[in-house]
Amino acid sequence: MAKEKKGIRLEHISKIYQDPKTGKDFYAVKDANLDIRPGSFVTLLGPSGCGKTTTLRMIAGFESPDEGEIYLGNEAINALTPNKRDTAMVFQSYALLPHYNVFDNVAYGLKLRKLPKAEIRDRVLKILDMVEMSGMEGRMTNQLSGGQQQRVALARALVLEPSVLLFDEPLSNLDAKLRVTMRTEIRRIQQEVGITAIYVTHDQSEAMSLSDQIIIMNKGVVTQIGTPQEIYYHPVDEFVADFIGEANFLKGTLKSRSGAGGVMEIEGHALPLADVGNQKAGQPCTLVLRPESAVLEDQGLLPCKVILSCFMGSYQNYHVMLGNTLVKITEFNPKHKKIYNVADQVNLNFNIEDAHIL
Repeated sequence: MAKEKKGIRLEHISKIYQDPKTGKDFYAVKDANLDIRPGSFVTLLGPSGCGKTTTLRMIAGFESPDEGEIYLGNEAINALTPNKRDTAMVFQSYALLPHYNVFDNVAYGLKLRKLPKAEIRDRVLKILDMVEMSGMEGRMTNQLSGGQQQRVALARALVLEPSVLLFDEPLSNLDAKLRVTMRTEIRRIQQEVGITAIYVTHDQSEAMSLSDQIIIMNKGVVTQIGTPQEIYYHPVDEFVADFIGEANFLKGTLKSRSGAGGVMEIEGHALPLADVGNQKAGQPCTLVLRPESAVLEDQGLLPCKVILSCFMGSYQNYHVMLGNTLVKITEFNPKHKKIYNVADQVNLNFNIEDAHIL
């Protein structure tokens, strides 16, 4: 019988620490409410000190919340020690046992559970095959590359068949190319097993490529939850827009609105918009424009001046001044397009449905 998939639910979770310098209490995590669906891959994303690792450690049982309750499936788990929770952690440092070979590292947790030798061997070899480490079970861990060590750490967690797999920045010790390879492997294995995964990173490209949902945290608070597309195209504030990808922020005033749309004034120019959200006429507002959403043309929406024009192979990189506002533009596949030069007076153009207003 297949094991029932379980999700994780956090209800009003807070963690309070004391600042060693001032002696004052502060919230490392404040009133976090999360509902992570069974079988989904969710990433906690944010800058250093935002509370993402503390949240993960509370789910794992290495930290205890000061407020709120954590549920695994329908079971409240606050009072359970880490080894009693149906979770397994893959650490940043791999945390492998140096005096054990690959087989014994992966088998370690199963031996603690006193499973029969034949079952242990069968499960270890099966999981090593899944992480593409077959034939290496006799190797010592110091004979492995960083990527291979990470695969062993992943196998050791998976072999326990936990309901939830937790990742604490597992790829940060690898070089850039290997990181890309390993994140693809982690996603492949997670989907193959169908396990619920919670992954901590400060790398937004990692979060975008892995996740069904991204949870953005800032200063201990959950700022936004959504799919990678929702977070990228519809950020709730400037922090999220700036943290996930690159963004231009065009400040102005909403002059009028009609239905969902309206007219915004930016640097003295009227700009029609398809969707102005909840903004009211007369209010100051900010337009979020992604660099790849805009192009330069002879005719267009907003006049500007080129201050940088740089050929980057797959794209032309422009910086333009729109009045007193710097706007960055990434124009892909520039081979057969008109290239503008520094000091050219041009026009900024974009699909008004690609602009997001805050």
